[in-house]
Amino acid sequence: MPNTTVSRAEMHRLAQLSPFELKGEFIALAEKYQAGQPAQKGRSTKAMLNAGRGNPNWIATGPREAYFALGSFALTESRRVWTADNLGGMPELHGSAARFDAYAAAHPELPGIALLKDCVELAATRFGFDRDAWVHELTDGIIGDNYPVPDRMLEHGEQVVRGYLQEELMASRPPTGSGLDLFATEGGTAAMCYIFDSLMKNGVLKKGDRIALMVPVFTPYIEIPELDTYEFDVVRVEASSFTETGVRGWRYPEEEIAKLADPSVRLLCLVNPSNPPSLALSGRVVEQIKGIVESSNPNLLIVTDDVYGTFVDGFRTIAAELPRNTLLVYSYSKHYGCTGHRLGVIGLHQDNVIDDQIAALPESERERLRKRYGTLKLEPDSIRFIDRLVADSRQVALNHTAGLSLPQQVQMQLFSLFALLPEGKEYKAKVQSVVRQRLDLLLEGSGMRIAEDPRRAGYYIELDLLAEAERVAGKGFADYLQATYEPVEPLFRLAEQTGVVLLNGGGFDGPEWSVRVSLANLDDLDYLKIGHHLKEIFADYQEEWRAAGAVGANGANGTSGAVGAAG
Repeated sequence: MPNTTVSRAEMHRLAQLSPFELKGEFIALAEKYQAGQPAQKGRSTKAMLNAGRGNPNWIATGPREAYFALGSFALTESRRVWTADNLGGMPELHGSAARFDAYAAAHPELPGIALLKDCVELAATRFGFDRDAWVHELTDGIIGDNYPVPDRMLEHGEQVVRGYLQEELMASRPPTGSGLDLFATEGGTAAMCYIFDSLMKNGVLKKGDRIALMVPVFTPYIEIPELDTYEFDVVRVEASSFTETGVRGWRYPEEEIAKLADPSVRLLCLVNPSNPPSLALSGRVVEQIKGIVESSNPNLLIVTDDVYGTFVDGFRTIAAELPRNTLLVYSYSKHYGCTGHRLGVIGLHQDNVIDDQIAALPESERERLRKRYGTLKLEPDSIRFIDRLVADSRQVALNHTAGLSLPQQVQMQLFSLFALLPEGKEYKAKVQSVVRQRLDLLLEGSGMRIAEDPRRAGYYIELDLLAEAERVAGKGFADYLQATYEPVEPLFRLAEQTGVVLLNGGGFDGPEWSVRVSLANLDDLDYLKIGHHLKEIFADYQEEWRAAGAVGANGANGTSGAVGAAG
């Protein structure tokens, strides 16, 4: 294959973009590639393979069917109260459970009604709900005829989602003591924005403070601290371990975690399991962080983004190990294929160091905050941080209209209850097997080697191309690549010559020569094709290296014709 038509200078310039913005350049090249292929019946024979974004290509159908069945029942409840052409009334609370039971019995053919009935019964039994109040909350919620009350989260819904998080993210072993308060948000994205904003608004963090990021990490955690609003001093805790030459373990050495012992590090942000390496924290790392909090840095705040936790069996969030110090962020988007629903949640234990730190602020700061929140409560000092998050999300003045839309909260509840049923556990095993099968096919096609790890989620994979070059053909080949090309050159070449779109791992604060592959958004065999294209690209690089005389000059064992052939 010839070199890409994009100049090295242009690649260097474009590499300054966020990987999600740089992806647009790759897509444009891939579309040109696709357009240039012979057409059959009006369609290209070569499809663009965009493994750059993590939107899954599956959805959970059962809880959606239950949602629509609930909508049908809710409309009968509305028309029961008031019917005039297209005008209905607000569903009535009294007797709602009995009417639901009768409706379900009368409509056994309605898709989703059986699962909906199981969800309603599971919640009523497991959480001890008053059945009328519970069914009415669902019915009124899906109709969406009221503002969210309470604004932070519906009362029954909070208990349901808490139960889900405790089972799925805490291995059914929640911490003892105070409960976990939840704030339903417009996806994990909104949760991130609200947290950073409120920590600053409440004086818990100040502009220029030192924070730590466990890297590689989802790019917004890199980009937000650099904004002029924050200008944080960022300490990078790097997953820099190797299991053997050329094979990254993507684990954190003790000396990296030890950086958190510095009390000047105010906040730690992590994605667990990680994005892109897709590994859950090891028990050793969790214990080391716990030891640091107990001894050297007791006020360390932790924001853990656990969206991929359901892809690891037995996953246990650090929020269950350090409940006083940790803000938990979770999104339903990946597991259930519902990125468009925007379903996220922030969790914070009632006994937490953030409230302690706000209470310990200087009097001048507390007076400023009294003015900020004084319209919400006569004793604004007593407003907890979790409720300040809600108010800040609507600039305080619009707190009375805050909260995630109620139909969204209802879908969140049905996803949660589905997961607690046998059908949901079968679904979980299926989506786990899907991403693992795709990873196997990618590795089969490319011949690359990764570290075996029982804590692998496998939703993404990060591949270090420079390390792989050294593994298959020696350090001379790796040095040649580094000296001759920009780190993003393989991605431009892949897009332009094969129609494959991947993201640059350097944009996630990973190694510059690494690439991120989403294992969620393409068909299974597409990953075999992507692997083959990676192998072909590496074969071309090796031919160029040989032609340049690098083998003789460096004495490297450049006998392999393609990536992975030596392993």
